[in-house]
Amino acid sequence: MYLLNLLVIVLLSACDGKKIINTDDPSNLMVEITISDDGSGMVHIAATADNAIEYQLRIGTNDENVVINTTGIFEHIFLQTGNYQIEVRAYGLSGKYIKEVRLISVIVGNEVSVEDGYTTPLEYDGYLLVWNDEFDGSTLNSDNWVFEIGNGCPNCGWGNNELQYYRQENAWVDGQVLTIEARNENYQGSNYTSTRIKTQDKKSFKYGRVDIRALLPKGQGIWPALWMLGNNITSVGWPKCGEIDIMEMIGGSGREKTVYGTVHWDYNGHVSAGESYSLTSGIFANEYHVFSIIWDETYITWYVNDIQFYQIDITPDHMTEFHQSFFFIFNVAVGGNWPGNPDATTFFPQQMRVDYIRVFQKE
Repeated sequence: MYLLNLLVIVLLSACDGKKIINTDDPSNLMVEITISDDGSGMVHIAATADNAIEYQLRIGTNDENVVINTTGIFEHIFLQTGNYQIEVRAYGLSGKYIKEVRLISVIVGNEVSVEDGYTTPLEYDGYLLVWNDEFDGSTLNSDNWVFEIGNGCPNCGWGNNELQYYRQENAWVDGQVLTIEARNENYQGSNYTSTRIKTQDKKSFKYGRVDIRALLPKGQGIWPALWMLGNNITSVGWPKCGEIDIMEMIGGSGREKTVYGTVHWDYNGHVSAGESYSLTSGIFANEYHVFSIIWDETYITWYVNDIQFYQIDITPDHMTEFHQSFFFIFNVAVGGNWPGNPDATTFFPQQMRVDYIRVFQKE
């Protein structure tokens, strides 16, 4: 008789169309995460769930960094810039839990000021300032620069298996600084976006001193470059047009303290020559540095903060490329044959900031 009565009760409940809810189980977990933008590394997490009696915050993928409370309110200070996994769990009386996992990006440290770092003058003995862009105003000067859009196709990946798609939206001028930003975002079939600008058909020069003051990005797979190509690239192609790399840096694995100066040309095929310069302390993302070349009929010489680190004789007959006019290119690439691709340690967005470019020629 007892079993029969129980069966009748269950059947009646089903007929009434009512669902029996186990109030011992949690449900409807909501998580809000606020990341401080003052460089403190502070992250505030607020979690709510129905029928929850306990909340857990887990940082990373192991069980060592676990904080438990009954309020769902957590604060955590990260000590280093990076990408971090946060997992929030809500437990019910039944012992069951529901969870939400987020990947967050945290910036730790004070913002680098344009006043921080090395600077160079507007005048040199024996030289005249023939062109400069101090990046005043609120937009990039279209009399000087043009955007190069796309992923390089049909030479996809720009010949280096790079991963970014170049867009105009990733660059801006503010506070007398040009910013080029690399982002981790899907666009036109690419997983990353950035910007590449050039002075082709706008400004080009043969010989002189070039100073570029810039703050570099960092991170595995990040590849900023300040460089030049010969004006005749559209008629003779690369490397016959010649290439002068004033500065390149490849990020990750402790490489952000080193920059490279290089030339590329054609001598029965592609050849190149160059050298690197490494800081004695810190990295190039810590403050602004000035990357320079002095280029004349005989030599191209490279400097960082007026310290010479490489010189090449360009008088040989097979180096005629370097006795013609060149235009400038600024870009931040993501991934590629040389730096390798980004990984879990790479923090986005990454920015290269340029304070000025100045070209001087002999009087």
